Amino acid sequence: MPFRFQIRVFYPLTDGRLLLRADTDWDRDIEPVEEDGGGSVHRFEVRTGRPFAYFKPIIRRGDQVIWSAGKNYLATFSATAGRDVYPYFLSEPTGRVTGPFEVENEAGTAYKVRIYEPPGYRENTLKRYPVLYMHDGSNLFFPEEAFLGVEWEIDETMDRLDAMNAIKLTLVVGIQANERDRDYTPPGCEAYCAYIAGRLKPWVDERYRTLPDAKNTAVMGSSLGGLVSLELAWNHSSVFGMAGCMSSTFQRDPGLFDRILSEGKRPLKIYLDSGWPGDNYEVTRSMRDLLASVGFETGKELLYLAFPGDPHNEHAWATRAHIPFQFFFARVPEFRAPGPGARPA
Repeated sequence: MPFRFQIRVFYPLTDGRLLLRADTDWDRDIEPVEEDGGGSVHRFEVRTGRPFAYFKPIIRRGDQVIWSAGKNYLATFSATAGRDVYPYFLSEPTGRVTGPFEVENEAGTAYKVRIYEPPGYRENTLKRYPVLYMHDGSNLFFPEEAFLGVEWEIDETMDRLDAMNAIKLTLVVGIQANERDRDYTPPGCEAYCAYIAGRLKPWVDERYRTLPDAKNTAVMGSSLGGLVSLELAWNHSSVFGMAGCMSSTFQRDPGLFDRILSEGKRPLKIYLDSGWPGDNYEVTRSMRDLLASVGFETGKELLYLAFPGDPHNEHAWATRAHIPFQFFFARVPEFRAPGPGARPA
């Protein structure tokens, strides 16, 4: 019994014809069933005997066939069975890390940042992206900048999850602290958080093709960076809708527990984790229980995981980073297929 998948391909085509190839027959061109957006959106239908299909857009120019770069795209069966893709043909199948450069506010405060641009960002200008803001930016991308030479490999992890079709392509803004203890703990973190929410995020939204709403904006860090991530999201929940807090030193801000208890639930998705033994295990469990008690739904709005034997270090956080990425940016069917639905044809 064949399954039917609807695929929408978004690309600013200037020359040739945009077609599709699929694992039903990699040598056969699939013609679009519909075109709109001035030729920038092509809708295809793929039928296969399995509840999933791999496919790739191509550009045909006469006898020349140009395949989209990177791994094959995956469509999986669902009630909607619709997949949106934004291919790129001329770019490297890996992301690009910029900078570093400084962004200064009106008060003269500046922080150094690097930005991870996903594969194809500069070629396919039709796509807009969710954004993840990460603390301890010097530890994220390059071993020569990282503490003890151990980086989080954030760009490699993002590229790998993209190749797996596991997450939405995401911009990552890595922020380096000026004075870590001051910037990440009260009362100094108030100014740091105000800088990110009031200066850095508007700066990024103005210069990059972002999805600027809170539900597409996350913040994440480890240790003190985990503490300030929850501070930032809690106090600016209209700006940041997701917070990733790894091995967080919540004991450094007892007032945060009091505020959560008195203020109640916020519109947030929160990821918490810790190693065991130690690694802020007990205080993270306490934060998990407090958030659940004020209404955060476990598994949907709140995810906590413990990792037996994991120490408090960069390597452990690098190994686990893919988990909050998938919690925040998981790829799901993007649109409802037209017609009688996505049931087997």
